[in-house]
Parts: sequence; C-alpha cells; structure tokens
Amino acid sequence: MGKSIAKKIKYEGEVLLEEFPEKFGDKFDKNKKELNTMQDLKLSKTNRNILAGYIVRLAKRKEADKLK
Repeated sequence: MGKSIAKKIKYEGEVLLEEFPEKFGDKFDKNKKELNTMQDLKLSKTNRNILAGYIVRLAKRKEADKLK
C-alpha cells in the first residue's frame, strides 16, 4: 500500500498539467524546477516534491491512455 495524497495536491496537479502541458511531463526533476519558478504557489519543499511526483504519475497515465 502506498501513501495517500491530499485532495489539494491532486487538484493542483491536475489543473497544472491541463493548463501547462508543455511545462510538465514525466521527468520529476524538470517538474520540480518548474514548480520552483511559479511564485503564486506557496509550497513547502515536501509538498513541492509530492506535487512533482504526482504530476509525473498523471503524465505517464495520460501517455498510456493515448497509446490504447
């Protein structure tokens, strides 16, 4: 069993991936750097990493759906 992710993190991840598909993808480090540059998101280091990882998972799931 994995850790549960807060609804706020899930919502923000889905919104960011829809609004900025060119900025975010399946690379964790790239997503983390992009989240750092966004000043309007007040994220702690832990939440930034969780959000970056969740965006990776969403991007991979989106790619898998395209291949079907």
